[in-house]
Amino acid sequence: MIIFPAIDIKDGCCVRLVKGDYATAHKVAEDPLATARAFEAAGAEWIHMVDLDGAKDAALVNKDIFIKVAKETGLKVEVGGGIRSMEAVEYYLSGGVSRVILGSAAVKNPAFAREAVAKYGERIAIGIDARNGMVAAEGWLDTSDVYFTELAAEMEKIGVKTIIFTDISRDGTLTGPNLAQLTELSGAVSCDIVASGGVSGIGDIIALRDAGLYGAIAGKALYTGDLDLAEAIAEGDKPRDLSRYFVKSELIPAIIQEASTGEVLMLAYMNEQSLRLTLETGRGHYQKIVSISGDCDDDTLLIRVEQTGAACHTGNHSCFFQPIAFRKFGR
Repeated sequence: MIIFPAIDIKDGCCVRLVKGDYATAHKVAEDPLATARAFEAAGAEWIHMVDLDGAKDAALVNKDIFIKVAKETGLKVEVGGGIRSMEAVEYYLSGGVSRVILGSAAVKNPAFAREAVAKYGERIAIGIDARNGMVAAEGWLDTSDVYFTELAAEMEKIGVKTIIFTDISRDGTLTGPNLAQLTELSGAVSCDIVASGGVSGIGDIIALRDAGLYGAIAGKALYTGDLDLAEAIAEGDKPRDLSRYFVKSELIPAIIQEASTGEVLMLAYMNEQSLRLTLETGRGHYQKIVSISGDCDDDTLLIRVEQTGAACHTGNHSCFFQPIAFRKFGR
């Protein structure tokens, strides 16, 4: 899992907000370039940067800062905030920025998002910022009537590969990420998911890694000292800890369910190696994995799939095709 240290810029300074409220902005570092270099020295390969003024004003207000970091460090820079046109996208990408994040534009101008993704592919990410599950825009000042997974599904259809999800109620609070919504999002789309908002310490990094996320953004916790960046990067590089599913047995039963119909297709048994391979590839036999969930006791899995062939060795769509007669009670 990639760790993205964050620098948010307002009035040319490194700041942090609480729950997206601009009135709570407080300076956390003096020099954006020096801060980025410190993150690079700690082992970061990427940096997440946001133009807060740009997000509010729909313009590239602090663009020179981001270009400078891209050109004068070895970091891969992803930038969001105020990007509303192809000219803005091209300005950043031609200036050395590795990835551009479209937020409000994805909600209010999907045609622009489609054009940008068609031209630049994986260099375009979509930032989905939600308040109570509903997508917010314009620097989080407006809340739409679009549910976050609905927007994610639409963005996946146009070819988006990376989604950065922020639960606004957690941002800058050090209260932990919203794992429930992140899990819901991971189950709704096959895009790489980057978690943003609420990371408070190394425990959150481990939880996000073990949830199978592509990346995690850390901001306030780095500036307060609650999270050590080098330690976070080291944990992110470790494989997911799946051992809790194999405490009772070397094999865990897995119920395979067709995602589109809810039909149970088969019961399989998986060891840790096969589970890890399934998580890494996203595929089974004639199946594309939609989501994997553990039960309350960590001793059974539910795997929802898109089935592309017969699930049963007999050639039947489901293994459960033989009805058993029973006497109905009350007769």
